[in-house]
Amino acid sequence: MMGSSSHTKTAPGNRFRELLADGRPHLFDGAMGTELYARGVLPHRCFDELNLSGPNLVIAIHRDYVKAGAEILETNTYGANRVKLAVFGLEGRVGEINQRGVDLARKAAGEAALVAGAIGPLGVRVEPFGPTALEEAREIFVEQAAALAEAGADVIVLETFGCQSEMVQAILGVKAVCDLPVVAQMTVDQELRTTYGNAPEQFVPHLVEAGADVLGLNCSIGPATMFRALDHLLPLTDRKISIQPNAGLPREVQGRKTYTAPADYMAKYAGRLIRKGVSFVGGCCGTTPAHTQRMSDAVRSLAPGRRARVQVPHSPKVQTPPVPLAERSAWGRKIAQGEQVASVEIVPPRGVDPEEMLDQVRQLRDAGVDAVNVPDGPRAQMRMGVLATSSLIDRVKGIESVAHYTCRDRNLLGMLSDLLGAHALGIRNLLLVTGDPPKMGPYPEATAVFDIDSIGLTNLVRRLNHGVDPGENPIGEPTRFVIGVGANPGSVDLEFELQRFYWKVDAGAEYAITQPVFDVEQLWDFLRELDARQLGIPIVAGLWPLVSLRNAEFLANEVPGIHVPKRVIDRMRRATEKSREHGIQEGIQIARETWCQIRSEVQGIQVSAPFGRVDLALAVFKGELPGDLHARGAEKAASG
Repeated sequence: MMGSSSHTKTAPGNRFRELLADGRPHLFDGAMGTELYARGVLPHRCFDELNLSGPNLVIAIHRDYVKAGAEILETNTYGANRVKLAVFGLEGRVGEINQRGVDLARKAAGEAALVAGAIGPLGVRVEPFGPTALEEAREIFVEQAAALAEAGADVIVLETFGCQSEMVQAILGVKAVCDLPVVAQMTVDQELRTTYGNAPEQFVPHLVEAGADVLGLNCSIGPATMFRALDHLLPLTDRKISIQPNAGLPREVQGRKTYTAPADYMAKYAGRLIRKGVSFVGGCCGTTPAHTQRMSDAVRSLAPGRRARVQVPHSPKVQTPPVPLAERSAWGRKIAQGEQVASVEIVPPRGVDPEEMLDQVRQLRDAGVDAVNVPDGPRAQMRMGVLATSSLIDRVKGIESVAHYTCRDRNLLGMLSDLLGAHALGIRNLLLVTGDPPKMGPYPEATAVFDIDSIGLTNLVRRLNHGVDPGENPIGEPTRFVIGVGANPGSVDLEFELQRFYWKVDAGAEYAITQPVFDVEQLWDFLRELDARQLGIPIVAGLWPLVSLRNAEFLANEVPGIHVPKRVIDRMRRATEKSREHGIQEGIQIARETWCQIRSEVQGIQVSAPFGRVDLALAVFKGELPGDLHARGAEKAASG
């Protein structure tokens, strides 16, 4: 323990550096979140805000850990960043909550322990798999770190990070505002990989390069798995190591999550960890002052095992060049060679019988259409899965599917599994979209995932095409996906749409399909902006043959992202007033006119089949596609 005069004579940061240099093991405290929960704080509360509204409870927990022998107390600020606090309307109180967190820990610590400013991940994904830019993430960490440092923390602990790039930004953010030592703790699963599949061999060099003073692991797994992880971690660095496991894996007992690893078990592994070379031990979820007490007994009698100094290796890049676009599919070949493509969008079946849909697919094939676009639960409707539907379509010779794949229903792991399976089934053409929120559909109680957005998904597929998973681990043979994305020329915020389109192209998009175009001038404006910003990937224009005034008004007023000009609605009104058939013919004529105006500026057309009417979609094509669409269709039919 530190002497009684150390706090007054030693500047913050130097006290922790003394621990780094003394050659002894040291003990962090245990969990704060699960301890607050165990003492009656409901999980929907903002635990960090308790620094303001429940300071006595926070101080009581800190003091119990000090009595148990903890040498370093982590502040109750794990989630006190601007993003997480915004959920509770507290984003304007970042400084106040963090500074108060240091004050409470200092009051409990006295001269018996140091205070570590705790910082957790932001709670949002950062690029390349999320919408938050790296620079933006760093600034958020800067704000929290500055508040903790200003309040007098002795060290900053970055903990429970599952994203390597986010951890790097956190370290850089801390280093930008103070010279406090940084403990950087990643979290891994039973296979010793992070959320994105990074092994220690991959993330350790990046954390060292960013400036971490201590490296380690915490949370997610128990001490036995972390002990095994040391075989991978220790040879990679000469930095001190910190290990803070959970009290085993959580179990559900009478509706509550509990951690059942006893104090003696945690203490036994604390000893093993230290003898193997760990310098700092502690506890994460489920650990209590009782666990800390028993771990303290183990720490005091041991010294860390001897470790040879090593040079930190940089993991080699394992990405391989992608298969050329023209070799991935017939759709990809035509796009790569600058030929115009023709596709029709039809929705998957509502039930289990695909035969009616496959009959439509054969009609499209015989008419010379290149591909069938398959939406993924459009407008949050429940239908047959898009990958199964696309696989069935791809079995029809002479035509391909373009599978719309959304982020709405799947987490990152589910998407990775889906995409690998889709490739094994022969699916090659993708249109990657974020997806319509469930509340748009008939099941508003259904929940969405949105683990990543379409930009992150594009990055994921690009990596698969280079033969690696999100963590840069080789997957064997690279996938051969043709990567498409959505575009909305009629967005109410065109600048935002263009920014997102830039990031999609940067992430690896190879072509784009627009929302249905009814306003040609809007499309011209959009294409001019793409040219000015050098975002020149092939554009396939979406068209929708309107069938009635009601259809036009519905699209104009109830479908996000679609703009139907007043002149189009007026034309549909006049035609529909004559008869239903006149309305249908007018809608087809509007789509044909639009195609004639734009065909020289885009690389193809996607026509929606309204209400499953494939005949209406084909009517738009008549005499309007280069190469005589129907002549090509006759040739395909004649050749079998």
